[in-house]
Amino acid sequence: MNVMIPVRPDGSAEPRFGKAPMVAVAQVDNDGHVTDWHTFKVEWDRLHDEGTEGSHHARIVRFLREHNIGACVATHAGMGMQRTLAAMKIPLLPATLPHAKESVEQAIVSTYVTAKDTEES
Repeated sequence: MNVMIPVRPDGSAEPRFGKAPMVAVAQVDNDGHVTDWHTFKVEWDRLHDEGTEGSHHARIVRFLREHNIGACVATHAGMGMQRTLAAMKIPLLPATLPHAKESVEQAIVSTYVTAKDTEES
């Protein structure tokens, strides 16, 4: 599964979803481990105020579709972005650890791997 998280250059989780200057796309295996990691300078911080909120959300939607994102991990997303993700059926999972990669793994394990293990019991 491809998972997107807003990140800072030092690898920590960026607290701003729609205004993130950079995001990472993690490929996560069935056990919740990150197997591939790519960062992208999206400049959503700069682009946020260039145009309408709808056009900015469309920009984010394009990115999510182009990268086949199956879940997002973030510390915060505004209500409009939460509605957009829900309409796309992309879960928004909590970023609970300071380091972005670890936060992705924790979110996926807590949400999917633990649920899968419970179903198999």
